[in-house]
Amino acid sequence: MLFKQQALLRQKLFVLGSLAIGSVLYLVARVGTLDRLQPICPIESRLPSPEPEQIPLRTLQFKRGLLHELRKGNATKEQIRLHNLVQQLPRAIIIGVRKGGTRALLEMLNLHPAVVKASQEIHFFDNDQNYARGIDWYRGKMPFSFPHQITIEKSPAYFITEEVPERIFKMNSSIKLLIIVREPTTRAVSDYTQVLEGKERKNKTYHKFEKLAIDTNTCEVNTKYKAVRTSIYTKHLERWLKYFPVEQFHIVDGDRLITDPLPELQLVERFLNLPSRISQYNLYFNATRGFYCLRFNIVFNKCLAGSKGRIHPDVDPSVVTKLQKFFHPFNQKFYQITGRTFSWP
Repeated sequence: MLFKQQALLRQKLFVLGSLAIGSVLYLVARVGTLDRLQPICPIESRLPSPEPEQIPLRTLQFKRGLLHELRKGNATKEQIRLHNLVQQLPRAIIIGVRKGGTRALLEMLNLHPAVVKASQEIHFFDNDQNYARGIDWYRGKMPFSFPHQITIEKSPAYFITEEVPERIFKMNSSIKLLIIVREPTTRAVSDYTQVLEGKERKNKTYHKFEKLAIDTNTCEVNTKYKAVRTSIYTKHLERWLKYFPVEQFHIVDGDRLITDPLPELQLVERFLNLPSRISQYNLYFNATRGFYCLRFNIVFNKCLAGSKGRIHPDVDPSVVTKLQKFFHPFNQKFYQITGRTFSWP
């Protein structure tokens, strides 16, 4: 009897042992299979790979906030050190043209996460007193930025000031130069309008545009009048071309920037070798103001100052025609030099 019980017990142990060994072998085989499969198709590889960023600016909201605090003077030295912030010399400058849309262009380019703008016109290269302060003074006027960002400043007087091309060349001979232009007669009237408004604020009288733009003795266009002289774009550009090749200039259509800004901004992105980041989402038309405003994100929008888009005074049509005929040959030469044609009269 005892012999039978021992035999039965050995049989049960054998069965249990076989089951245990089988289970272990199954687990080993299963783990081995998973180990072999893992490198072939890990979980991460089944997810779409993120598009590689040329410029690592995905923490944009935080960075814009930090740079804003720096502009207000609220950021600490520790924050500056921790985030590797620097004041960089500009790698691109909007050199003109006055009343061509320089402020609008600068603000719109600032939509790009790789761009940081100098908020004020520095007037370093066109002002002898500022220039004498040296390049470190100029750098100190630049905003804080991350090393991979591009600093841009704008001072429209640069375009027409004789000393400026050589001075900028000495700082950086490979700098990118942006020129925004409008139809020359319209630009001249806009220039006059801004000066007129300033005179009226001070209760001062000012001549009518026609009297300034036309020489009363000869009845010809008065090229001594600054608003007219500034609109002779080719004369100023030729001076710049003594120092910089035409490839370092990009001409922006200021009239188109008002009516359809995105294509112009995309051309500038390409010229500056920036990844395309500005989209139609960032630009919306404000019917009240009559021009486009900027949308940085879901909570932060910005329109240009109310002084932009001033109403121009009526100008004698015969004077307008005379000016258009005067500018025409200069415009043709400007098209030839820059390779960009406009539908100006």
